Amino acid sequence: MLTEQQKDKELWQIAKSHASFRWNLISYFFVNAFLVAIWLLSSRGPGSYFWPVWPILGWGLILAIRYFQAFHGNQLINTRKEYEKMKNTNQ
Repeated sequence: MLTEQQKDKELWQIAKSHASFRWNLISYFFVNAFLVAIWLLSSRGPGSYFWPVWPILGWGLILAIRYFQAFHGNQLINTRKEYEKMKNTNQ
């Protein structure tokens, strides 16, 4: 069983990963909006190559991985929680 201090430390880590993800998401939107604005201002017509797609897709993939780690990784890969769940169902 975990002590209150250990639980508090674990909750603190989860809260930090959630906050970190949110800041990354905000940065993603602002930076990519800026890149799209640069593309719009520098493009030479409607058929010009949309180059911001590469940072949008690359950073978006990384952001999706970070989302999974921050909000779902703790529940899927935590052996202790799985053990406690199995222990409680067998009693």
